[in-house]
Amino acid sequence: MMKRIIQAVGLLFGGIAGAQLYDWMHVGSMWSDASYGTLLQSGSYYMNVAIGALCGVVLASIFAGTIVRLIDQGVQRTTALPTEELVAGALGLLGGLALSALLYPAVSRLSGAGVVIPVCMTLFLGYFGVRIGMDKRAELAELMANLLSQRSKAAAADEERPYEEHKILDTSVIIDGRIADICKTGFIEGTLVIPEFVLEELQHIADSSDLLKRNRGRRGLDILNKIQKELDVKVLIYEGDMEDGEVDSKLVKLAKVLQGKVVTNDFNLNKVCELQGVSVLNINDLANAVKPVVLPGEEIVVQVIKDGKEHGQGVAYLDDGTMIVVEGGREYIGMTMEVLVTSVLQTSAGRMIFAKPKLLEKAL
Repeated sequence: MMKRIIQAVGLLFGGIAGAQLYDWMHVGSMWSDASYGTLLQSGSYYMNVAIGALCGVVLASIFAGTIVRLIDQGVQRTTALPTEELVAGALGLLGGLALSALLYPAVSRLSGAGVVIPVCMTLFLGYFGVRIGMDKRAELAELMANLLSQRSKAAAADEERPYEEHKILDTSVIIDGRIADICKTGFIEGTLVIPEFVLEELQHIADSSDLLKRNRGRRGLDILNKIQKELDVKVLIYEGDMEDGEVDSKLVKLAKVLQGKVVTNDFNLNKVCELQGVSVLNINDLANAVKPVVLPGEEIVVQVIKDGKEHGQGVAYLDDGTMIVVEGGREYIGMTMEVLVTSVLQTSAGRMIFAKPKLLEKAL
């Protein structure tokens, strides 16, 4: 099989040599006009190719046994080499061939006997590269070990680096403004994502003819400007759209696409996200979590300021805005008094405390 391959190669290169010889004779660079005319009359271009191919096959057949023997010896010696030397030699060979490719344009236009220079140059540089690679195998092995070690350390560092989640802001939490203070304290990690459709909704609110809505929209835009320019937090303006639908449904779809969390203080959006399996960060939940804990049975001092929804109720507020419903507190409107906490209702919409006057407790 190997002998036939060698003969085929001889046939190919013999034909190429015959064609090249014809070209040399044609331009008269190697032969006199008389001799060229004689050769031209005795044969043609195809005749030269055929003669060259025949000579190539004959020579290949004569030296096929020797070539096969040399190849077998080369394979055996190569197999016996350590892997380190094989890799070093291969790298050196690649370097030599790469250098030969860079130099090829400078010698590719040579004519006559110069056409063999690219071949010789490739063989020489390839051999030269192999020798250098073999001689420098120890240094190359150390270099490769260092590169692999650095890549392993980089991969380990990437695995240990915490994953930065996307926090997707809705319109209500932007207008609310507390998100800026939370980011300033460093409790929000990752990238804040502000969808373009949320910006459009804010702009629409800011352009409203209603004074209250207009002020709310402008406040939201001011909060975003503050987050982007004053706070050390990553902000991403998501320019894509999530097909047709309400802003809340688009937020849910975007959270699924980005595998992020929705930041809101909208009670209804909170419930929709929970039903859709989307993680939510509710600002009201955070506010309730950091409020002073008030337990049933505790006494607090409040000022009743208005009527409650039910008959006889009075309403008071703590300093943090928590509403206190005082049973029988209507008659104490405008007064500061001690009340006894009876129950606490805490939801994502906020916290509400129910109490009754302490004086009434003593009378009973």
